[in-house]
Order: sequence, then C-alpha cells, then structure tokens
Amino acid sequence: MRASERGLVFDIRRFSTHDGDGLRTTVFLKGCPLRCLWCHNPEGLMSGRRPLWVRARCIGCGSCIQRVRHGGVALCADGLTLRPDAPEVWDEVLDACPTGALRWDARELTVEEAMAEILRDRVFFQHGGGVTLSGGEPLMQPAFAAALLESLRAEGVHTALETSLYAAWEQVENVLAQTDLVYCDLKLIHDGEHRRLTGVSNALILENIRRLLASGRRVIVRTPLIPGMTASAENIAGIARFLHGCRADAEYELLNYNPLAPAKYPLVGKAFAPGEDIKPLSADDMGAFLRIARENGLTRAFWER
Repeated sequence: MRASERGLVFDIRRFSTHDGDGLRTTVFLKGCPLRCLWCHNPEGLMSGRRPLWVRARCIGCGSCIQRVRHGGVALCADGLTLRPDAPEVWDEVLDACPTGALRWDARELTVEEAMAEILRDRVFFQHGGGVTLSGGEPLMQPAFAAALLESLRAEGVHTALETSLYAAWEQVENVLAQTDLVYCDLKLIHDGEHRRLTGVSNALILENIRRLLASGRRVIVRTPLIPGMTASAENIAGIARFLHGCRADAEYELLNYNPLAPAKYPLVGKAFAPGEDIKPLSADDMGAFLRIARENGLTRAFWER
C-alpha cells in the first residue's frame, strides 16, 4: 500500500447520506477538468492550493496587510481582495490571520494522514455506510485516489467514487479496481451543448460510460437537472436512450438543482454564472423527467425526494 502518496483534499464531510448507501464520509479532492457553469464546488476546480478569504470570519484587524509585499491582499470597500497568484510568502500571510478568515483552500495529506482522519468514523461504516471520493474530480489525482481507496478496502470499508469520467481509460481502470460503487455524471447528451456549458466535449465521457457499463460492475449514472441548461425533455430522453443502448438495466438517478451553490462563489472571488434566481424543480417537474427516462427504456431510473 502507498501510504506516503500525497493528495490535495479541500474537504472531508461526515455523516453524508447522498453519496452512497448508509452514513458515509465524503472526501473531496482538488482539481477538475470541467468548468460547468453551475458547479456546486467552485473551491475544488483549481488543481493547486490557493488562499481564500472567508468574509464571515474577518474582523478587519489588518494583520494580513502587514505581511504582504507584492499586493496579494488589499483593503477595499467590501473588505479584502485577494490576488492568489501574487508571489507572497503565503504561509506567513495566512498565519498572521487570528481568526482563520484567510486560509488555504485545501490541505496536502498523505494516504496515512487521510486514513487516520477518516477512520475516526469507522463505527458508522459498520452499518451499511462507507467512504466516497468526490471533488473536483478524483481522477485528476489518480495515484492518490487509488492508494486511498486501496487502503480503505484493506480495512473492510465500502468505497464509492463520484466522477465525471473525463479521463483516460487507463486512469479510470486503476481507480475502479479499488472501488465498490461508481457514480458518474452524464450532464448533456448533445456534444455542442456539453462544450458550451461545461467547457469540454462529451465524447470521452460517453466512451468511458460505454466501457464502464459493459464491465458489469455497479454503476449509477447521474444527471443534475439545472433549469434552462440540462433540465430539458430532449436531453433526458437522449441520455436515457444512450444508456439503454449500453446496458438495458442501467441505473439512472436524476438530481434536483441544489440552491446552496451560489453562496460559495464569493469565497473564490467569482460570480455564479447562472444567477441566483434559479430554483429547484417541483415534485411534478421531477416526476415528469422521471417518466421521460422510463419511457425511453430506463426502468431503473429514480430520483430521491
């Protein structure tokens, strides 16, 4: 086992009930090759560590300003502005903050360190739960992801992976070898729309889904329903037909829009591109999309109410 393999982790969330069966601990790995306009974890997009400012913790003491030499932190009418790419000695700047309002957006952990933290929750894994790797995109850190999953399985912990599958198949295979359950996203079936709304083609994703579904392992394909983007009858029908053609008994989950995403964007100095007026879909709308998926061959389609 590769206990010294290192990875960037931006969150470890306990007692999750939406990332697999039972009570789970979800480990979020940094870096993602997609740029979905509705991204729910913008703090996980960049591959490297970056400083961020948590407004609610800031007391305006100015301790950080005294440590900067190259304009990395500046006062403004709204509080502070950050230039994360400025050549500051960032550890010193962040250490000067007495409240933790300035901090790194991720921690570098070895597999051994991550395991020590995760296994504090072992008691919950004994009742149908386990550990899920999410992101960002875990396949952006394939060596760390595979080593961590291998260590978890050696401890008898159920493992799950949440992925966009936008990666070379060799990377996918290495991580899948240590994974009990795979959740993969298929956001849009039309390649042009996929490029426009996520920044990349879906060709690699579709090919990897074909191979994954043909492997016989347990896979749940998911589509986040974003009003005005992915939530259309044409999109869901097209995805359903594609999945049914890959495997007649494919499991397919529809995810309602999560309205908590916009609150994260100020942390990374960005605006939420779709705007804050988007609302979750009604139960009637979700039911209608579910019927479309089933009418196009996916008898194992579902959504969590």
